Amino acid sequence: MLKGISPLVSPDLLAALSRMGHGDELVLGDAHFPAGTCGRDAIVLRADGVSAAALLDAILPLFELDSYGGPPMVTMEAVPGDALDPDVEASYLAAAARAGYGWAKIGRLERFAFYERAKKAFLVVQTGETRKYGNLILRKGVTPVFRP
Repeated sequence: MLKGISPLVSPDLLAALSRMGHGDELVLGDAHFPAGTCGRDAIVLRADGVSAAALLDAILPLFELDSYGGPPMVTMEAVPGDALDPDVEASYLAAAARAGYGWAKIGRLERFAFYERAKKAFLVVQTGETRKYGNLILRKGVTPVFRP
């Protein structure tokens, strides 16, 4: 076990996050997300029983969000006739703010456009999130150089 890393971040997840480069994307899929289909060319991991918001809280202190090229976080739009749960987006923005990303905005994509973008992700983590439209894509930024 390492200090300062949430126990929600498994060794496999930590290794995958460390392999990501600038512009690579991470999908936090909800419990119903088609991770096998959308993640065919990605690393696919599971975080059963863990909400997407809790996992986001654990990941963001380790992960540089991209400040270039539009919103670094993207969720799925509600399909016509359905509604988003505003608490889902609020929980993601709150996690971003706690990690020092108060500037970050969330974009939205139509359902099938979201799936197409997810197919290009480097990493897909299927969470235990059960709230509707709980899927989230994060785009990795340039990690600041560490100087001891």
